[in-house]
Amino acid sequence: MCRIAVLASGRGSNLEAIIQAWKAGELGGEIALVLSDNPKARALERAAKYKIPHQVVNPASYSNREAFDEALIEVLKEYQVELIVLAGYMRLISARVLQAFPWKIINIHPSLLPAFPGLNAQEQAWQYGVKYSGCTVHFVDEGMDTGPIIAQRVVPVLPGDTVTDLTDRILKEEHRLYPQVIRWFAEGRVILQGRKVLIKGE
Repeated sequence: MCRIAVLASGRGSNLEAIIQAWKAGELGGEIALVLSDNPKARALERAAKYKIPHQVVNPASYSNREAFDEALIEVLKEYQVELIVLAGYMRLISARVLQAFPWKIINIHPSLLPAFPGLNAQEQAWQYGVKYSGCTVHFVDEGMDTGPIIAQRVVPVLPGDTVTDLTDRILKEEHRLYPQVIRWFAEGRVILQGRKVLIKGE
C-alpha cells in the first residue's frame, strides 16, 4: 500500500477530496501524513477530524532554509512516505527535498500548463480572455510549475463568467483529477520518459 503525504498550507479542499477517495477505497494507497508549514491551516483540522497523523514544520522555527528542509525531509522519512502530494502548499520545494524524493513529488495547478503558471492562475486566464482553461497535475521540479505534465482536465470559460465562476468550475475538476492521478501512482502506472509521462493502461 503506497504511503502518501499530503502537504497543505491552507483550507485543504483538495485534501478533503483525496481523503474522500481514500475512505471510498478509490485512492490505491493510504494517507500516512498531512503536513503543513502553517500552524493555523484548516487542512490540519481536516486531518484531525479523520484521525490522520498530522504535523507542522514551521519555517519560522528554523534559522535558515537548509535547516527547515532537513526537518521536512526527516519527518517525511519518519513516516516512510513514498509519494508526496502538494495540495495548496505555498512554498517552493527546494533542490535538497527534490533530491531526497526524486520524482516522488506531485502538484496540482489551476490552469492548463504551461499557460498561466504561478499565483492567481484562474484570474490570469480570465483576464487573458481564453476560451478554455482547466487544471494540471505535474511532477515538481526546481521551477515554478514547470515539471513534466502527468494529466490535465479542460473546462470552458463561459460568456459572463466571473473569476469566481471559473475558479469554482476548475476546482471541481481538480477534485476529480487529483485522486485519480494518485491512484495511478499507487498502482505503479505512471512512467516518466524525459519530459513525457505515460500512463500504463490508459
